Amino acid sequence: MTPEILLAADQKSAEVTDWAARVGWVVGLLLFVALVYWLMREGWKWRGTLQGDLPELPTAPSAPGAARLTMTGRYHGSTTAGQWLERIVAHGLGTRSRAELTLTDAGLDVVRPGASDFFIPVGALREAVLGKGIAGKVLTEGGLLVVTWEHGGRLIDSGFRSDHAAEHGAWVDAINSMINKSETEGAR
Repeated sequence: MTPEILLAADQKSAEVTDWAARVGWVVGLLLFVALVYWLMREGWKWRGTLQGDLPELPTAPSAPGAARLTMTGRYHGSTTAGQWLERIVAHGLGTRSRAELTLTDAGLDVVRPGASDFFIPVGALREAVLGKGIAGKVLTEGGLLVVTWEHGGRLIDSGFRSDHAAEHGAWVDAINSMINKSETEGAR
């Protein structure tokens, strides 16, 4: 046999794509992803229902006083104090968003474009610390300002990250000094 005949005998035609099987797999995968998304959404709604006993969030007073500190950054969420994975979703506290914080003598005003704003009165503030994680968000050590406050008989940790992380230390000092001053005045 000549080499040309051997080459012609070895050639095979390309496999024909089975489009029905491929479309079936894609549709099945899309249905699976949609099911997982739906289950996650239902879990979020159920968590909100379980936390329905949390009262409405306070709003800022009409005259809060002069701003001690201001900060722009991100709000990463709120959790039950000490439980950094137990997210609170009631009243929009579970929604991550941009945030503008203003600390005044009246308390901490949290303005969130696209989400519900809230206000933490100075009497509700319990502690401010530098943390590294909250509600499934993990950052570098000290990369998160965590403010502990009381609302409806429940201690809540709220996590914020400034656009300029070097500001966090000043916020911790200012909030904790306000808490100490408030406790000292209350003891009189």
